[in-house]
Amino acid sequence: MPDDNRDQAGRPSPDALLEKARAETRGRLKIFLGAAPGVGKTYEMLISGRAKIADGLDVLIGVVETHGRKETEALVAGFEIIPRVEIDYKGRVLEEMDLDGILARRPDLVLVDELAHTNAEGSRHPKRYLDVKELLDRGIDVYTTLNIQHVESLNDVVSQITRIRVRETVPDSIIDLADDVEIIDLTPDDLIKRLHDGKVYMPRTAERALTNYFTPGNLTALRELALRKTAQRVDDQLLTHMQAHAISGPWAAGERVLVSVDHHPRSASLVRYAARMASRLRAPWAAVYIETSRSINLSEAERDTIASTLRLAEQLGGEAITLPGREVAEELVRHATANNVTHIVIGAPKKPTWRDWWARSITDELIRKTGEISVHVISGNEKDGTTARGIKAAATAPQLDFRAYLLATVYVAIALGVSIVLDQVLDVRNLALVFLMAVLTSAVLHGLRPALYSCILGALSFNFFFLPPRYTLTISDPESVLAFFFFLGVAIIASNLTATVQRQAAAARQRARTTEDLYLFSKKLAGTGTLDDVLWATAFQLASMLKVRVVLLLPEEGSIAVKAGYPPDDTLDDADIAAARWAWEHNHAAGRGADTLPGAKRLYVPLRTGRAAVGVIGLDSDRRDGPLLTPEQQRLLDALADQAALAIERVQLVADVDRARLAAEADRLRSALLTSISHDLKTPLAAILGAAGTLRDYFASMPEEDRTDLLSTVVDESERLNRFIANLLDMTKIESGAMEPNSALHYAGDIVGTALARAAKILEHHETEMSIPAELPMVRVDPVLFEQVIFNLLDNAAKYAPEGSVIQIEGWADADNVVVQVSDEGPGIPPADLARVFDTFYRVRKGDQVRAGTGLGLSICRGFIEAMGGTIAAGNRRGRPGAVFTIRLPKPNDIPKLDDLK
Repeated sequence: MPDDNRDQAGRPSPDALLEKARAETRGRLKIFLGAAPGVGKTYEMLISGRAKIADGLDVLIGVVETHGRKETEALVAGFEIIPRVEIDYKGRVLEEMDLDGILARRPDLVLVDELAHTNAEGSRHPKRYLDVKELLDRGIDVYTTLNIQHVESLNDVVSQITRIRVRETVPDSIIDLADDVEIIDLTPDDLIKRLHDGKVYMPRTAERALTNYFTPGNLTALRELALRKTAQRVDDQLLTHMQAHAISGPWAAGERVLVSVDHHPRSASLVRYAARMASRLRAPWAAVYIETSRSINLSEAERDTIASTLRLAEQLGGEAITLPGREVAEELVRHATANNVTHIVIGAPKKPTWRDWWARSITDELIRKTGEISVHVISGNEKDGTTARGIKAAATAPQLDFRAYLLATVYVAIALGVSIVLDQVLDVRNLALVFLMAVLTSAVLHGLRPALYSCILGALSFNFFFLPPRYTLTISDPESVLAFFFFLGVAIIASNLTATVQRQAAAARQRARTTEDLYLFSKKLAGTGTLDDVLWATAFQLASMLKVRVVLLLPEEGSIAVKAGYPPDDTLDDADIAAARWAWEHNHAAGRGADTLPGAKRLYVPLRTGRAAVGVIGLDSDRRDGPLLTPEQQRLLDALADQAALAIERVQLVADVDRARLAAEADRLRSALLTSISHDLKTPLAAILGAAGTLRDYFASMPEEDRTDLLSTVVDESERLNRFIANLLDMTKIESGAMEPNSALHYAGDIVGTALARAAKILEHHETEMSIPAELPMVRVDPVLFEQVIFNLLDNAAKYAPEGSVIQIEGWADADNVVVQVSDEGPGIPPADLARVFDTFYRVRKGDQVRAGTGLGLSICRGFIEAMGGTIAAGNRRGRPGAVFTIRLPKPNDIPKLDDLK
């Protein structure tokens, strides 16, 4: 952040001191930053934690993920570990860091792995970095780990490099909060070797990672991002240190470029030169305009040049800064030394050399005062100005305010009356002060021109009524002549100074109102989440601030269409549609008051971002001819349009990300479907064809027992194939929304019994126990769908539970629900798979590394149960191995009584 403290040189920056004081009241944060998983962040954090224990600090582990790495697990031994808290989420038990346990224990230092982790629903904070912030606020030091791909500002860059969108991100403010950032660096070749050695992922996962993510090019790019982010944080810390200790720069540990701009057209070429220099130096840069007392007298064209130049700087990646000050050179040097600037770019002086005899140029003053800062004096090109906006400005000639001149006459008349009364007791020269008061009053209340008018009128009145010979405009006394001209000169100078101050105050008030409106607009846009809300807020803000009618057009199916307007009933004719389309396609203004298609009813201005035009703004007013906007309004329109364009692009990017996610999910499902069909359809077909072919060729010579076995194989595999096709059809119905349960009141025990009978062949090698009480309330379900749910759960249990084990089906009622639970004695569900067992085509591996089933059965269970208004959750049995699936169906409120049935 640039330091705008305007105090005396040698004084520390109040902002830097305040930041230092805040850091002393909270815990210290150290981030171990890596370019990719597996570089050794957690390992290095544990090593640093052991060193702190050796120094006598109280260190404990809040959460550390070893990922099965033996060397990491060995380092964890010896640390005090706060047990994780268990959170019940939709029937699953998830473990998260025990924040309250750490706060109650109050160690000196806590180790928290994976800063970007998303906490389970039901936790105090949705993100782990918020847990870390609370620990810091309580005065506890934190060591944590982070990969560069999780930094919010780099999310798009990482996605472009790796072709993978990272969902869990950490805001950059967390890195700015860190007291120390330690880069954990590993060359791409060494990291790839660790992957091959199985020190990062399991072999199968490592093979996939090497193909998709851990390529040498990806790792090199991510490594550069991590190094640059760390260097940027160190540079910010150096700047804060210099400001807090009142150290005048520059300390050339890193390069910073500043370019001075003004109202001359050559400023655009200076900005481009500074942008090229910053690009070569890989340094941050800023364009600075110093607003002095002379700025109030600039013409609208000159103000337009300044605004366009600062806007160009922002478009080229720089920071646009406007600072008030008395002298340009003095203010530039103060800002440069406060912000550790190493290079200043300024234009060569254009005034004649003879003017340097009594006043040095800004460039000469800057060179004399900059000290160790390099000054680049550039001639610049007057023709290389900013691109013209192509919009004619409405006339801003001030209208003659007769009321102001009338009041100025009244003030002079009052001064004349007071002077006539005081003429009896005061010397005539003292009466001039009374008329001077009338001049100053006119200047304060009405501006320069009425003040000059009252000055002349007052001087004539003073001469006519009080200077001898009285009642004539002639002056006989030489002293009176001198007094008259001195009065006139003082009145003119005083009125000019007072009017200038009045104009500056009025401009400051207008600027404050505009700034507040822009801030409120940006705040409103930041809180909107849908495109319609953004468009409505933009249309209303433009209409209210510019006093015009507004329409907003966005591209749609290769053309452009009206999406919002204020007032909302505006329509466009063919000429307006043509102008809007031209403005969008050419990224340039068109329509009324523009150089292109000026015959249109409205003025159309493109909504631009750094990438392209995202839409078009159409403006109209009650004035039927001539340009719409004054230069000041055009600059305000630019500011509003920039904010609106960024907000629209943000919403569209979110929509693009969602579409990309859906497309990726569709591709995953398509791939899973093809894999499932290739295996689960081909396998039973091969068994059927083999058995049928054997029966056909060797039926006569085959023993009866063998013929029976082969026929059983044909029947079993046909049933398996039938179940698979039925599952595909059911899943299609669920995803298309065509599932409409035919619900009625049924006793759950009857449906479970039917499902058990249907699954008898599947369960022939298992024992089954059903415990559903007869008094269990009836539930409103579709019996066919509910039977299929129970059948799928039994089928799933038979696949994973060992032969001879028990599969239990229990039922009970609680306050609001009827619960049916199916449990087995298999290996259970791995904790990492609990959140995904109901996903379509997702299958948990069996112990022999062979996938079982199609991955549709449990997904169909969830779809059917949710269609009937219930919930289903997966979990593991407590105290013993085995999986548990719990179905909860709401108790119906319309269960008929026995008397009603009779």
